[in-house]
Amino acid sequence: MPMLFCLCFGLPHLLTTLLGGTQSLNTSTLLKDMEKGKAWCFRLIAVVLFFVSYYCSHVFLQSYGGISKSPPTPRKSLCGGWLTQKKWESLNFNISRQTQLFFKLDDFFWRHNQSTLALPYGIKGSELLLLKVLAIIANYKMPASIDSLDCRTCAVIGNGFSIKNSSLGGIINEYDVVIRLNDAPVRGYEDDVGNKTTMRLFYPESASYNPSMHNDPATLMVLVPFKQQDLSWLKEILYDEKRVRKGFWKPPPQIWLGSTSRIRVLDPHFLHGTASSLLQIPLHPKRKQKPVHPTTGVLAVFVALNYCDVVHIAGFGYPASKNQKHPIHYYGYDTMKSMKDSYHDLTHEAEALKKLEDSGAIMYLHPHS
Repeated sequence: MPMLFCLCFGLPHLLTTLLGGTQSLNTSTLLKDMEKGKAWCFRLIAVVLFFVSYYCSHVFLQSYGGISKSPPTPRKSLCGGWLTQKKWESLNFNISRQTQLFFKLDDFFWRHNQSTLALPYGIKGSELLLLKVLAIIANYKMPASIDSLDCRTCAVIGNGFSIKNSSLGGIINEYDVVIRLNDAPVRGYEDDVGNKTTMRLFYPESASYNPSMHNDPATLMVLVPFKQQDLSWLKEILYDEKRVRKGFWKPPPQIWLGSTSRIRVLDPHFLHGTASSLLQIPLHPKRKQKPVHPTTGVLAVFVALNYCDVVHIAGFGYPASKNQKHPIHYYGYDTMKSMKDSYHDLTHEAEALKKLEDSGAIMYLHPHS
């Protein structure tokens, strides 16, 4: 830099002294040329100063964590150095790390120890129905592109009002696996909930008659069989048999346009684990005691904990139960009043999720109460 200043400012003065004014015309012309050179030098100095300042700022930013052109994806920012075991240190149960989520024929019907529990925690008494369903769908795997990942990042998107106006859509779409629940819509809500859906957990009463309306073409439609009628409903759809409407608390779709190749049946092992290990609720309620089952949402969280290395959630939690008129979903008009006679213990589930959050097993994507 000092040399640059010498060239720009010292050289014109030196040449003028040496020439001594003997050739006034030539000297005048030379001085004009030197003035032009001085202006050029000013521009050169500005360019050099710009590059020096850019270099210094680049080094400074890198020393404080680096710079990036775009926000880091969940994979880059979360998977590096993730210690799976650490998130279970403060919990009194372990996970199986079972990557097979869905029923398949050769892995169930030929095992030595058959299920001793009926639905929703086993399939005792429903074996024939399941056999007929699996004979048609014949698929039981997650996409190979996800199964082969060394670290899977998952976002479980609940249907709660808390995700409304969150602007989380772009972030949600970055996860390897996005799990959605029941018939929660996507179109028209993309800014808050995203539009990527890897799999959607549902049961007949919560099924949308046309899954393509709010799902990707490759979305896996995962049936959660809570009762024998749920498997019967799917069998009747697949075989185009007469629909039986009895046994449902709400009429399920009589026409369902789901793609056969995208249908999966969730192994009740996961609902059993959600109830017994995570929620610690009785699998066999006492006589005259109202049965309590996990919600699809907390089940999805348990599934993600077994399958994924990083589990983040959004849209979970209900308003204070005293406020019966408060909306409970980011869509529609259902209020807390509609949950009055449900078979779920919402308070207990909230406590379980809080425990998972405190342990570091899950993380919320938005503020919550």
